[in-house]
Amino acid sequence: MVNESISCERKMENGTYFYFMLFENLGSIKYAFFTLGFIFYCAVICFNVIIILVIFLEKTLHQPMYILISCLSINSVYGTAGFFPRLLTDLLYDTHKISFEACIIQTFVIYSYASFELTILMLMAFDRFVAISKPLHYNNIITTRLLAFLIVIAWLYPTTFNGIGCLLTSRLTICGNKMLRVYCHNYEIVKLSCVNNTVNNIYGLIVLITTIFIPLSFIIYTYVRIIIICQRSTREFRSKAYQTCIPHIIILLNFSVAVFCELTLSRFVNGELPIALNVVISLEFIVVPPIVNPIVYGLNFPDIRKKIRHLIKASK
Repeated sequence: MVNESISCERKMENGTYFYFMLFENLGSIKYAFFTLGFIFYCAVICFNVIIILVIFLEKTLHQPMYILISCLSINSVYGTAGFFPRLLTDLLYDTHKISFEACIIQTFVIYSYASFELTILMLMAFDRFVAISKPLHYNNIITTRLLAFLIVIAWLYPTTFNGIGCLLTSRLTICGNKMLRVYCHNYEIVKLSCVNNTVNNIYGLIVLITTIFIPLSFIIYTYVRIIIICQRSTREFRSKAYQTCIPHIIILLNFSVAVFCELTLSRFVNGELPIALNVVISLEFIVVPPIVNPIVYGLNFPDIRKKIRHLIKASK
């Protein structure tokens, strides 16, 4: 009994901190990774802040579609803030440990970022569907009050589900403390627990369905309907509709592939994939969309592109 008690105390002590094992033995190359990461993070912040400022400052862009684009940029800043500062710190220092509480917070930020991205893309799909299917009634349907309500729901909906999931994880007794990741991952934390985690696994599946598959299914259904409507319309109408929808579809495909890779990776046994491939796949959904989104929207929407040029000239 005494030995079991001592063993339990050691397990709980070991579980106080997690260690990111992928940072081990990087040598001097970690400084090159730090430099690249810092430059990339600065670019993400710069590009997305420009999109936010342009849409916020220009009254002509105070329209539902552009407001939702700014929401994507805000979410990108939010998500990368939960990842890059910690990553850059781990690259600089030799001790790659994170407290259990900080790990739960990082998990919540990254997971809620991913969920926000899909709910915002879902609102974008709905906005385009109304604009294309009922153009004469668009302003009467997508009012400022309705848009504000939908945005609040789009943020609260995943926040609640992911918050409960992280709360359930925080109640687990942790035995192990080594992660083959470069950031905290809820599934990895659950696997390190030494108690029955059936509730966490079931709830994780519920979160996956409600925050990933349901929004994604709605988005796919909406764009299929849009394509059907466009095929029955004139060539001019079809060209304008595709011009506004294609950037959204590019963003959707980019993020969907990244999330699919992350979900697939999380089901692999640690060590089954090469380390380099493990890192690339696990980082794609948190690294690629925040840099791709502002570039796609900045280049494909003439109104945003013109205002960005005006803002840059004004700053000079």
